[in-house]
Amino acid sequence: MSPTASDRADCPAQLCHNGACRNADLATLLSPDVRWLWEQIALRADQRGDAAMDSRTITIIPPDASAQRAAVIGLLAPRPLAAGRTHRIDLQRFTQALRRRGPHLTPGAVAAHALGRPLADRVADKARLTARLTTLQHLRSRLARALPPAAPLRPEDTGWDILRRRGSLARLLQHPNPERLLTTAFAVLHQLPASARADRRLLAHAAAGNPHALDAGTELAALVLAEAAAARADAGASTSVREAWDRLGVDLDTFTGGLLTLGVHPTGWHIPPGQPNFLIPWVLHRAVWPAPRHSEDRWVFLTENPSVAAAALNGAPGTVRLLCTVGTPSRTELDAVARLAAAGWRIAVRADFDCAGLALVRAVLATVPQAVVWRMTADDYTASLHPAPFEPGVLDAHCLGETPWDPALAAAMRVSGRPAYEEALIEELLADLRRAYPPPVQRTAPMRPRGATGPR
Repeated sequence: MSPTASDRADCPAQLCHNGACRNADLATLLSPDVRWLWEQIALRADQRGDAAMDSRTITIIPPDASAQRAAVIGLLAPRPLAAGRTHRIDLQRFTQALRRRGPHLTPGAVAAHALGRPLADRVADKARLTARLTTLQHLRSRLARALPPAAPLRPEDTGWDILRRRGSLARLLQHPNPERLLTTAFAVLHQLPASARADRRLLAHAAAGNPHALDAGTELAALVLAEAAAARADAGASTSVREAWDRLGVDLDTFTGGLLTLGVHPTGWHIPPGQPNFLIPWVLHRAVWPAPRHSEDRWVFLTENPSVAAAALNGAPGTVRLLCTVGTPSRTELDAVARLAAAGWRIAVRADFDCAGLALVRAVLATVPQAVVWRMTADDYTASLHPAPFEPGVLDAHCLGETPWDPALAAAMRVSGRPAYEEALIEELLADLRRAYPPPVQRTAPMRPRGATGPR
């Protein structure tokens, strides 16, 4: 059995197994000239998980220094061992030689005192970790089988390896009560709505007795979302927390988030001209959009930053149709935009020139394939770059992704390494809003490495 701290209770220094150092004379054995021997024994002890090292055999390689080899004469052999050559040591016989200096000594005990640390703890810790993970894995399987047949999310056994790769199991083990955390996570999965939607706070109270148990940053919320990603085999996907909950049918808050609107409102709403409005998620889930009155006047602009909407209030008089996501849109907001397009409106979308902005545009184009980009080409990016920004930001090239509407855009952003923002094109954007239609999309030729030759 692997040693534990209680096994070292009889050792004053809490180093050796079962107090093997009791009544022992260790002084000569702990001479600096003998340390090389104990280091090699300790290495094998850690590899084997054997704290005593009093049976079987090991091979050692004596050092070049004659004083160090002479220090073990009479302990390992009657004459000096040859330097640099492998020697096989019978540990049982070596143990008997050591016990002339202490009735309970073992090679491992002396090595532990020589190096000032317990031996074989790594193997023992790994064995305990494996046993702990096996217990939790079995518990997870039982909890998954206990989910109702109509459960919208049913983790599979194969998801265990996904949880391991994404670090969720390490976080689970760090929790003071991993079993309770895992059980509560499955209580949340049990409460997930099959068809309607649920408020996150109500869900948390029903499953955990605490409306804040699933708040951002909690271990419970992280584990539930990790299980959801593993069940959908999209553990590597980059998804916002709001979108991850949205895919589970859970609203973070039905009164925050949503879309800021100018000149766009659901059927039956009466908003004074030029007045902004905010459509909360509860409204967006149920919104029915009117069809455009005139086929030639049916553009709706979609932007990321409220500064564009604020500028439109002051600088684009007349009928402006603008939606603003105020950051990364949720699935609820994207679905609402898709229904707006289905009602006959054309969508023109843009955002900041950074990772989040490109992801927003890709999400809109994936949800509304007939949408077009609005001033989001490589030329627009170059025009948006400030010549001498204060503390310029740095783009993470790994998260940029591709820009299929203009492949040269992603290439230009990687070369520059700097983000650019919607505010840089505010005058051009206001002009488009006044005209009520976007400029035609001009694809930019892909950038080529310096020195490249041949036709483009």
